[in-house]
Amino acid sequence: MEIIEFRPTFDQLVYTFGGSRPAMRIKPGTILKLWSEDAFNNTIKSINDLASEKVDLHHVNPQTGPFFIEGAEPGDTLAIHIVDLKPARTYGVSSTIPFFGGLTSTDRTATLQDPLPDTTWVYDVDTAKNTVGFQSRFGDFSVDLPIECMLGTIGLAPSGGEVRSSLVPERFGGNMDSPEVRPGSTIYLGVNVEGALFSIGDGHYRQGEGEACGTAVEGAMNSIIIVDLTKGGAPTWPRIENDDFYMAVGSSRPMEDSWRIGQLELVRWFQELYKLHQMDSYQLLSQITKAPIANVVDANFSVVIKAAKNLVPEVQAYSGIHASFRDKAKELRL
Repeated sequence: MEIIEFRPTFDQLVYTFGGSRPAMRIKPGTILKLWSEDAFNNTIKSINDLASEKVDLHHVNPQTGPFFIEGAEPGDTLAIHIVDLKPARTYGVSSTIPFFGGLTSTDRTATLQDPLPDTTWVYDVDTAKNTVGFQSRFGDFSVDLPIECMLGTIGLAPSGGEVRSSLVPERFGGNMDSPEVRPGSTIYLGVNVEGALFSIGDGHYRQGEGEACGTAVEGAMNSIIIVDLTKGGAPTWPRIENDDFYMAVGSSRPMEDSWRIGQLELVRWFQELYKLHQMDSYQLLSQITKAPIANVVDANFSVVIKAAKNLVPEVQAYSGIHASFRDKAKELRL
């Protein structure tokens, strides 16, 4: 397997899915060792840096990529296995941004309300302890939290020649902000254009489900990823597999439509996996699924629908590519 290392320069970062020239061409099965910039584009470095003053909303969630996957055609399935993620800085940052977040009025949920205070928190990263340190800004409380790295954005170019902001989650993946996009997970995305044009970014050192205030513990990230291609079988919406769950992600507004999309995609996947009638798949999943919220703050809300593997007979999704990835990953940790 070919191993490619890529650290983009500032002028190589992109801020959309679609519409950008590929950073390079790679073959299916390639191992990528990547660096990605934080969601704020490295503009917030201390508690004195405020999002309203420092952050350019046209240049947030910078993406590393896109990568042109040789042989990828519309209708194929791109399988991306996250081998390892590690903080690339000694600190992570989070903030409350005026009129952005789950518990404030926004441009879409507009009320006569002053903005919540523009506030920045800096989390110290202790790699020896594997923790990030929370320190209150309005008191003297502190606590160390486990590092649980994930990627907020992972996606392909959309169909129809569309160019979408890297703030948007949709059927091409994008800014789903799901903690399930973490080491040990395989993400399946339907290819929409020749070459797929795959990219990643928005590294989080940890995040609660929902990303309630609008930002996680944001940080630059070192990643090891395996990218492979399955001809045909493209899912309509993102699917995720790890050792314990089959999952599907829906992204839309209102949130119940996100749930419906994810539920339907998992119904379809179980039809494929177990040769079930649609109604039987619907009934079975009604009794076994969980539905964690990925984000409540993006341009679309994202909901994950997940079914535990230990509740159903063992099968091999996509010809067992996840298990193959897992075996290859054992020697590739950062």
